[in-house]
Amino acid sequence: MGISPAGEVPSAEAAAALGRWVAEGLHGSLGWMARSMEKRRSTALVLPGVRSVVAVAVHYPAVGTGDVARYARGDDYHRVLGRRLAELAAFIRAEAGGEAVARWYVDTGPVLERDLAARSGLGWVGKNSMLIHPARGSWSLLGEVLTTVPLEPDAPVPDHCGSCTRCLEACPTGAIVAPHRLDARRCISYLTIEHRGPVPPEWREPLGLHLFGCDVCQEVCPFNGPGAAAGDPALGERPELPTPSLTGVLGLDRPRYLEAFRGSAMKRARLEGLRRNAALALGNAGDPRAVGPLARALAASAEAVVRGAAAWALGRLGGRAARFALERARRDDPDTEVRREAEEGLERSG
Repeated sequence: MGISPAGEVPSAEAAAALGRWVAEGLHGSLGWMARSMEKRRSTALVLPGVRSVVAVAVHYPAVGTGDVARYARGDDYHRVLGRRLAELAAFIRAEAGGEAVARWYVDTGPVLERDLAARSGLGWVGKNSMLIHPARGSWSLLGEVLTTVPLEPDAPVPDHCGSCTRCLEACPTGAIVAPHRLDARRCISYLTIEHRGPVPPEWREPLGLHLFGCDVCQEVCPFNGPGAAAGDPALGERPELPTPSLTGVLGLDRPRYLEAFRGSAMKRARLEGLRRNAALALGNAGDPRAVGPLARALAASAEAVVRGAAAWALGRLGGRAARFALERARRDDPDTEVRREAEEGLERSG
């Protein structure tokens, strides 16, 4: 936990960087970023009379493979942190008394969370745009309480990235286009979670086996070594939600999806997004046993975005059964884009 005087957050530098980022379209389809620009530039517009920001960071276990981002393996962090922040806000109001106001957010309000956390001494914003603490690393989730109560501030932490560029070099899609500058449109987390519709063809192969999110820029960060903070058990892997297989996700219907991902942050991608991602990952995996499930998805999926991804994957895998499924889709699919994907898949399959 750290505290900043609200009159100094967000910083003028962060507010200006946000304006340039949105003006250049690097936010992609995240239209809510543009709509809430003014509030993100001033906490006073979020909470009139705000005097202090109490920023918190909760670390999550850095375990598991890279197909699902580590933070999404446990209970939805919005609920876990939200309960705690509500208690913290109530405590502040009770201790201050009078007309004190305290309002909390966790990845939902129009605030620049990482800048607020950095100004509150919880770390610095690294070249990969993640908040990094010199001893605890970056496997953390952020929240904040804005309050009208004046509180003693903490000192910021100096930037320790130095000349290191591991995150820029490791990003599979080159989304970190410059230090501290992320092009969301090519970020795997954005493409697999926030982006609706087909994934642009140039990013499908670099997507690799990612089903939901990406941790590559954190995995290579030297501050996330063995000495990084242990994760909060409440955010650990849920035993009732094991990492699903790609073919299992591809074959999900809505009732099974709602049951499997109840209380999980993975619902953010929606069913059609997860099935689309699974199809693309199966095409990249190169296992011919996926041809059957992909052919069924191409023939029977209600969502054109899933059928199109299945056609692309079948074109990658090739073989007689894949070509048969693609020929049928090219001839019979009701969607023009899916027919085009099937045509291109046939060309790729030789």
